[in-house]
Amino acid sequence: MNPPDSGPLRGQVLSADCPSRRLLGDITSKWGVLVLICLDRGTLRWSELLRTIGGISEKMLAQTLRTLEEDGLVLREARPVVPPYVEYSLTEQGRQVTGLLLPLVEWAQDHVGETAPLT
Repeated sequence: MNPPDSGPLRGQVLSADCPSRRLLGDITSKWGVLVLICLDRGTLRWSELLRTIGGISEKMLAQTLRTLEEDGLVLREARPVVPPYVEYSLTEQGRQVTGLLLPLVEWAQDHVGETAPLT
């Protein structure tokens, strides 16, 4: 039995053309998860995020922040001071989704090595 159609904005995530797939991909990408959980600690500047998230390149951080901002999960605020700087924080939707991600991240940290061997 097929579930009823939920309308044009909401679909079935297993369907190839489901609009939620892109959002799910942005949220659950390696860098997306790490940026979101980092911002869960509070508002940070770009350079603070770059220093905190080990292994992320400047290009990937900029791309990830831009994507999460477009998704409505991250707020970018340019401060009109000298020298100018930009701060990033979670929106309400960003806090909601990060609250769902944190238990998954904690589970992964608690069970590392119990699944496939690390290479």
